Amino acid sequence: MDQLIEQVKRATLAMQRYSWEQGVVAQAFLECGDTETAILLAVEGANRQDELGRCAQIGWQSAATDPCAIGEALLHACEATGDPALIQAKDRLLQWALKDAPRNRDGVVYHLGDKPEIWVDSMYMLPPFLARAGYYGEALLQLNGYWQVLFDREKQLLSHQWDDGKKAFIRKDVWGVGNGWAAAGMARVRALLPNGYEAQKRQIAEQVAFLLNAALRWQRPDGMFHDVLDRPETFSEINCGQMFAYTIYRGVHEGWLDGGLIEAAEKIRGAAHRSVDQYGLVRNVCGMPTFDKPGVAPEGQAFFLLMEAARARWARGPSDKLVLDTECSEE
Repeated sequence: MDQLIEQVKRATLAMQRYSWEQGVVAQAFLECGDTETAILLAVEGANRQDELGRCAQIGWQSAATDPCAIGEALLHACEATGDPALIQAKDRLLQWALKDAPRNRDGVVYHLGDKPEIWVDSMYMLPPFLARAGYYGEALLQLNGYWQVLFDREKQLLSHQWDDGKKAFIRKDVWGVGNGWAAAGMARVRALLPNGYEAQKRQIAEQVAFLLNAALRWQRPDGMFHDVLDRPETFSEINCGQMFAYTIYRGVHEGWLDGGLIEAAEKIRGAAHRSVDQYGLVRNVCGMPTFDKPGVAPEGQAFFLLMEAARARWARGPSDKLVLDTECSEE
């Protein structure tokens, strides 16, 4: 097992990465306990900070929330090193997230910098960074704002993209990976909330349970899911499953999800393991660069590692409380 994990790690580090990909990969290494690599990934994200304060920028990108995905790893790097340059980068990223990023009249940050669009992806990219930085109210405001706009009451799942200018959905589909981003992001925020936020923790737990129970109705016999969960004519893929499994292992371990969900997580994990090729690439994920067909992607690699880290914590039992005590290898 350790050999497989190391193979996936090496393949991950060999891949080209945009801002959200750099962020989710850094988070994966952080949760695996490989803090040295997580710090290096955060340093590179800070090195590629643009004049607006957005981290991990390559080429021109209009992203508003994606550059915040590296926030937790960057905060850890600041605390571990005390490096003034990293602290400055963190402060500039927070300034962007809290003040400068475009948002609607309710304060909900748009996914893009040049269009008034709300995407489900943002539920992973931004709120965990805000919560880790201690801005709990702001993190919850963002989660609740995205949920209110995107939640499909009939399907009990989240739609993908909303145009706040036109007041219409750009893509109303319940995208599997999008719901995975949401579930994983909410799980991370919940874990970061301190005492005194019990009502908010209960709300997040209920919302995540809605998503998981609705999504799992669409799981295929082979453990995978369709790209659009309720549309079997779309291609099958495993990354949304990895995201769901990560959330299940965390939620059951932390005591806020039903342990009966573990069976589904284990089935997903089996499909994910069968998808790893000889290079350590997780195949059959919603694939880059256009994410409209099965392939490979840094986020698919990262969530394999995150899933393994969360499962390792769950397997060690309820006495394991530390977020960073999550080794998915011998390191």
